Amino acid sequence: MRLIFDSRPARDPRGIGRYASCLLTALYETAGPEDEVLQGQRPRRGDVYHAPWIDGALLRPPCPQVVTLHDVVPLKRRSEYLRTGIRFRMRYLAVQRSARLIVPTAVVAEEVVEHLDIAPERIVVIHEAPAPGLGVRGPQAIAAARERYALPDEYLLWVGGLETPDPRKRIAALARTPRELPLVLVGATKPWAHELPGVTLTGRVPDEDLAAIYSGARALVFPSDDEGFGLPTVEALACGTPVVASDIPVLREVLGDRATFVDANDLEGLLTAAAAATRPAPAPPAWTWADAARATWRVYSDAGGN
Repeated sequence: MRLIFDSRPARDPRGIGRYASCLLTALYETAGPEDEVLQGQRPRRGDVYHAPWIDGALLRPPCPQVVTLHDVVPLKRRSEYLRTGIRFRMRYLAVQRSARLIVPTAVVAEEVVEHLDIAPERIVVIHEAPAPGLGVRGPQAIAAARERYALPDEYLLWVGGLETPDPRKRIAALARTPRELPLVLVGATKPWAHELPGVTLTGRVPDEDLAAIYSGARALVFPSDDEGFGLPTVEALACGTPVVASDIPVLREVLGDRATFVDANDLEGLLTAAAAATRPAPAPPAWTWADAARATWRVYSDAGGN
């Protein structure tokens, strides 16, 4: 099988970029002797084309198309995201025309059926996983990262993108909520983030430093009231860091009993529980990117009729 994979988002270290990068590497590693992986967005000579993000979905693909849809938040919360133009509609039409759709959780699969009227048999749930390079770091690496990014000795951690305010992430509300420990926010920023009160911003950090920052935190706080998967939560567990998260269905599906859940409307309770967290954290789910790649190859086979 000749696979054409749209690798454009792989350069982004945030969630979708992490997904594309880790999956692409694993696809190369798990490809069979008759399989070929090519990177591009013009799949004229491919057997299957995979768009790992909605922006890569083609309205009229020349071969069977697989699209990964990470969530349907813009469809569920239209008044907050304000994406209603022709390009927005064409992207979802391209998703609807795809041979197969990959989603990260069963919760998202149900939402896709509801909001896009796609038959359940065309949707495949494939979970995500921590990047292979993330894991527990020792005191030396933790101390070096603390010095490099001017972090406090004890801190709570949030990881994600801070380029634009995302209503479901609730970062501004989290920053304003009283807490016992300092709050460190990791991720690329824009000016609005620098106006958040009483937080430490690291900006974008490489994975080696990210693993040390995870490892040095008292806990990861995850206040989102809506998610497609919640990749930082399993990354934190891979680094031995306890997770305290909003009690929403997606995170229950992903984490099971591996996290402390707090009512999604109680940010003060979330921060209090995080300050009381203790190590060791439970291990992350055993699912790996190699597992995800093998499951994805099966989707390609089904999409291509093989």
